[in-house]
Amino acid sequence: MRESTVGIVREGMPYIIISAFVTLVFAVLEWEFAAIVMLALTLFIGHFFRDPERVQPEDADAVVSPADGKICKIATETDPMTGEQRQVICVFMNVFNVHVNRMPVSGKVETIRYIPGKFFNASLDKASTDNERCAMTIVGKGNQRFSMVQIAGLVARRIVCWAEPTDKLKRGDRFGLIKFGSRVDLYIPDSYVPSVRVGEKVVAGETTLAAKRSA
Repeated sequence: MRESTVGIVREGMPYIIISAFVTLVFAVLEWEFAAIVMLALTLFIGHFFRDPERVQPEDADAVVSPADGKICKIATETDPMTGEQRQVICVFMNVFNVHVNRMPVSGKVETIRYIPGKFFNASLDKASTDNERCAMTIVGKGNQRFSMVQIAGLVARRIVCWAEPTDKLKRGDRFGLIKFGSRVDLYIPDSYVPSVRVGEKVVAGETTLAAKRSA
């Protein structure tokens, strides 16, 4: 788990520093066009690696979005960690979204599994089975299990997972990052029902993705 300190995720600092340095060099050499291009790139990189604070919903049982982006799929599919048929909610992140991933529920990280693969567009269905990905099982309240999968995309080539097995994390805690466009799939227990629709924009740590079914 990682806490923010300056509003920029640490993994982004090398990119920002190098880009800013090159911008300075071009400016000193009076290569105006190149300096302007590099300045724009530096600002874009800083924007990409931003890490704002988030406000959680009041419902303590609500499952929050693990990622910023847009809901690209809600379906019943095979959970890669349990092999069972379960509801999955998929969040697609483009290069303009915040890419820090957050815990959807409070619980214990039971298992983490890295799966090498290809780099298809993360919005495609085959991305969940063919792309490079990092999957984890979270044991939440009432021993309920959630499976979450970070999926690399066409541009994203680097999945970062700060969590480790046996970690006990709270809902909304930062657990990872996917660099430059990607997707996160969340498999939920049958006792929950999706609260979002395909095409809806969501915010990590704030937007309720699923709520408990009424008794």
